[in-house]
Amino acid sequence: MINGKTILITGGTGSLGKALTNHILNKYPNVKKLVIFSRDEQKQFQMAQEYPQHQYPQLRFLIGDVRDKERLIRAFKDVDYVIHAAAMKHVPIAEYNPDECIKTNIGGAENVVHASLETGVERVVALSTDKACAPINLYGATKLTSDKLFIAANNIKGWNPIRFSVVRYGNVMGSNGSVIPFFINKQKEGVLPITDPEMTRFNISLQGGVDMVMHALEHAWGGELFVPKIPSYKIMDVAEAIGPDCEKKIVGIRPGEKVHEEMITPSDSFYTYDLGRYYAILPSNPRWSLEEFIGEFDAKKVPLGFKYNSGENTEWETVESLRSLIKEHVDETFEVVQ
Repeated sequence: MINGKTILITGGTGSLGKALTNHILNKYPNVKKLVIFSRDEQKQFQMAQEYPQHQYPQLRFLIGDVRDKERLIRAFKDVDYVIHAAAMKHVPIAEYNPDECIKTNIGGAENVVHASLETGVERVVALSTDKACAPINLYGATKLTSDKLFIAANNIKGWNPIRFSVVRYGNVMGSNGSVIPFFINKQKEGVLPITDPEMTRFNISLQGGVDMVMHALEHAWGGELFVPKIPSYKIMDVAEAIGPDCEKKIVGIRPGEKVHEEMITPSDSFYTYDLGRYYAILPSNPRWSLEEFIGEFDAKKVPLGFKYNSGENTEWETVESLRSLIKEHVDETFEVVQ
């Protein structure tokens, strides 16, 4: 369904945007056009060097900001699918600069919704985060609001056949600013700063995130919030995997940070279905037949009170599995320094 289509990725120079670009160009060589929309000209310049125009004539780069609705409307002209990955995502920076976070994550989401409705876009998949589930920090609160905006957009589309859906997942292994590359860098100093020794996080690879987005593009009926079934890791196991001989210095939890992350709360269980590889939190009043949806995907309702958080997960990474994953997905030259 991708071949022959024009796809635009907001925030396309980020970790997931680049992984999506690589996946689409390699798996769907007949994609009509792939547009990278972002506001960082240096990252676009660097990315363009990786994908020379003569080899990838279908790839385009557009400078723009999701805060600029008019620019989005122009960018979305003749686009079939939009993947919304642009966000201000660093928790402490968002806490210190709340206005900027709100303008990008909420205002930007509104602009993407309205620009999509005003052009010929057929499908929109917006990226969420586990921090949007029962949020305690501004970043999570803005992403929860963004999720609600995209899901509710299905109610205001009228005759328009467009479908809006959301994918929510945990820490992407090796993404910019995440703990694993941070620890690898700190390993050289002999000290790994630990916020809380009890801390846990969900773990997903970049390819796992890409697969979720592609699943939503192909299978979403509109209004679903997809959640993957993924393992958790303990922060102390990550530290042990990367720097077994390093000092583990407890520095205290950062502002707006949780000890355990959540992706589905007990309150969500009323509308959550098990689809096999993923869970889907469905809209309370879908615009399509719930019975047909259940039949199409063999969806099974989760028990009332069901919850999904990183601290009570049933699947866990070990020190050994983390080392293998780091070498496979983050840094192929990684070696444990004893």
